[in-house]
Formats: sequence, structure tokens, C-alpha cells
Amino acid sequence: MREAPGRYELPSVASNRKGDRRIGVIKIVMTGAASDPEHWQPHVGGKARRELLAKRIRDPDDALRLVIVRDMWLTGFDAPSLHTMYVDKPMRGHGLMQAIARVNRVFRDKPAGLIVDYIGITQNLKSALGRYSRDDRRHAGIDAAEAIAVLRGKYEIVSAMFHGFDFRRGLAGSAQDRLAALAGAIEWILDLQQRESAGETTEDGRKCARRRFDDAVLALSKAFALAAASDAALEIRDEVGFFQTVRAALAKRAPGAGKSSAERDLAVRQIVSRAVVSTEIVDILKAAGLETPDISILSDEFLAEIQGMEKKNLALEALRKLIDGELRSRNRINVVQTRTFSERLEKAVARYHGNAITTAEVLQELIGLARDIRAAHRRGEEEGLGPEEIAFYDALARNESAVEVMGNDHLRVIAHELLTRLKSNASVDWQHRESARARMRVLVKRILRKHGYPPDLQDAAVQTVLQQAEVLSARWAACPLR
Repeated sequence: MREAPGRYELPSVASNRKGDRRIGVIKIVMTGAASDPEHWQPHVGGKARRELLAKRIRDPDDALRLVIVRDMWLTGFDAPSLHTMYVDKPMRGHGLMQAIARVNRVFRDKPAGLIVDYIGITQNLKSALGRYSRDDRRHAGIDAAEAIAVLRGKYEIVSAMFHGFDFRRGLAGSAQDRLAALAGAIEWILDLQQRESAGETTEDGRKCARRRFDDAVLALSKAFALAAASDAALEIRDEVGFFQTVRAALAKRAPGAGKSSAERDLAVRQIVSRAVVSTEIVDILKAAGLETPDISILSDEFLAEIQGMEKKNLALEALRKLIDGELRSRNRINVVQTRTFSERLEKAVARYHGNAITTAEVLQELIGLARDIRAAHRRGEEEGLGPEEIAFYDALARNESAVEVMGNDHLRVIAHELLTRLKSNASVDWQHRESARARMRVLVKRILRKHGYPPDLQDAAVQTVLQQAEVLSARWAACPLR
């Protein structure tokens, strides 16, 4: 962009000074010479600068959002998350096709790229496409009317799922009003999923029923991205944002949805960024009107509040999110306990999805599970053991035969010795080096033999103890034994 030197004065580009290439939202990639004006020099850099900026723009989580380039990043450059190209330079033939190819990669929910033409390259594009196959020409551009028709069709599909519920209440009003409408929308979709799932006779059918809303909103988001510049898209921008927010809230509560940020696609969220609700990260607990407590100290009063909520589906998902979050946290301390509680959670939810139990019944099971988790948290205090000692005790007591043979008191002694010896002998990254793992394995076997742990149970116990030690290694590295 050397022909437009005034652009360097943009406030958002003010951070483009030498040594400042690792931060900033807008950058310029250009070559230069010593004879160039002084105010161009901060934007001129060598190969190292260009490689760093290329690395940043490829990272969808980096703050860098816009790069101004001239004759750069055309051959061999690939950044799938790029979605929009603004063209104000005459291009033709192979060079034009190369430029367009910078934004045409599919990425997450991004279905295609967007070219914003400031100078009129349409005829040049048609000429360039003449050199390619019919299939290439078909995929290089999409007719605007066709894109709008697809968008309207996908919008009608999602809107129909809310028939009987006024979701437009969530598009205006105070934050509290929008949140209340969102809670109602989540409850509505959860109830719809449960009813449609109940009408299916196969497991695959039930899974499809529960994914129908998610898939429909995803398809709508892709259609919106293709027609984003049209008046038709602008008219329903807020509605699309609301649907995306409901989808994001439901994805966030799903077990194993720690990568839900990948579900909230980067490109579409940027395009719809001005929608009233689409930019809000909605927690399903917040939608339910609940504070986010530490599940280990959940009171019976709080569990009674959950049980008494009018929106049972929302109450169920809120409690499941709490339990799942606590188990993720607990997995960093107690492997056996987490595994046991996770299996109970998965079985209860599976029975619910299989329509073996009602919403009220599974909610009651999860309340019982929450109480058991709370009791497990307090068990160490009652028995005079710390969280890490309890973790090794559970690893040893996983087999009930060991408890019967040795008794609780003896297992507590072994757990204490295991913790002390393993912590003092753990080297940096020992779990990633086989020789170090072998030494730790021998140490555990010696301690178990010393205390007379049943020989036929030792192999399984050693394996579980080492797994437990691995998850505690990060804590040990942060707080080494004195």
C-alpha cells in the first residue's frame, strides 16, 4: 500500500513500530528501500519480520486481524482462517487466481471466502476463470441470488424449531430481559430434543434428533457467511446471532466440550459481531439464574433450588455442567475418584438419552451424585488425610479385596509413604522418559512388597499409582517437597 502513505496514521496501526511486531491488530507487509519516506520505514522489515507476521496471521487466536500487503503472500502462503480480501489493485490471470485463493480455504464453520472489490476486477476474473475447468469455475463464485435463497431456506428451518416460542424477545430490551429469553429458548430446544428423541426407535436416530438444532444453526451460519453483504442477511443478523448464542450455550455444557471455542466459528462470529447477543459468551448457569458455586461446598439448599426450578431441562443441564466441571478439576488430583464419578454421570445421562428415565428422575440422580462428590471432598478431612494422600489411598483401595486383606489403616500408611517417596524422587518430566518411569515403577513395587500388599493385585495397583503420580506431577513441580 505504498501508494497511500497517509494510511500509516490510522490509530490502530500506530503500534507498528520497530520491535512492536508481536502485538497489534493491523500490520503492513511490504518491502522497501533506504530511499523510501521516513514514515514508511516502521512498516518495512526483513524476512524475520515477514515470517513472524505470517505465523501470527495463521493463528486464529492471535490478536492480528487485518494485514495490508502489496505483492506479498501470494505463492505458497496458506492461512485457512483468513476469510475476507479487500482488493484495490488491478490484477489479472494467474496472479488474480492466486490472490483469491488466499481466502478460499474451508476452516471450522467458514464455508468460503469473501472478496470485496473496490476497483472492478469482475471481467478480469471471468477471463482468468476461462483457463480453468468447469468445476473450478463453478466453485470460484456463488450467485448472490442463489446464496440469499439458501440463507432464507436455512433461516426458516431454524425458525420453525421455535414455533410456539417468541425468541424475538431475546433481541432487544435490557440484558436481564435478553437473558430471560435466552433461558426460555434453551429450555425450549432441550425439550424439543427430548421429545423428538423419544420418537426415534434406534440409537442413531436419537443421536440425530439431539443434533438437529446444532446442525441446522451450523448450516444457517455457513449460509449467512456466504450472503453476509446482502440486505437479506443484514435483516436477520440479530436473529442469526441469537440462534448462534443458544447453540454455543448448549455446546458449552456438553461433556468433552472444552473445545467449544472451535464450535463458535471465528469467521461467522466476526461477520455477525455487531449482533446484539451473538458476542455474549453465555453460561448456561447464568441463563438459569444461578451463581456458579464450588460444587464441593454445594449446600442442600442450593440442590433444593436446582430441584425446584420450573425449567427442568435447564436445571438438568446446569447441574450437569457443574458436575462435569468439578470432575475435570478433580481429575488433576484424584484419578480413581474422577473415573468412578464420571462413569456414574455418563450412565445416568445415557439412560436419560435412551428415554429409560424422565427428566425429573435423571435430575434426582445427578443431585445424589453431587452430594456424593461433596462427601468425597470432605472424606480426607474426616480421615486426617490430605487430597493427595486420599488420591493414593483410592488407587490402592480400588480393588475391594485389598481393603479386606489389609484394612483401611494399613492402606493409609502405604498411601502416605507412596506420596512422600514418589514426590521426593520425581524428576522433571519423569513421566515422559521411559528410564525415569522404570525407576518410579520399581520404587512403587518395593513399597507395596514391603507392606505386604497382595501380590496378585500389585500389577494393577502399580499402574494406577503411576497414573496418579503423573497427574500430580504438575502440582509437585509448582510446590516441591521441602
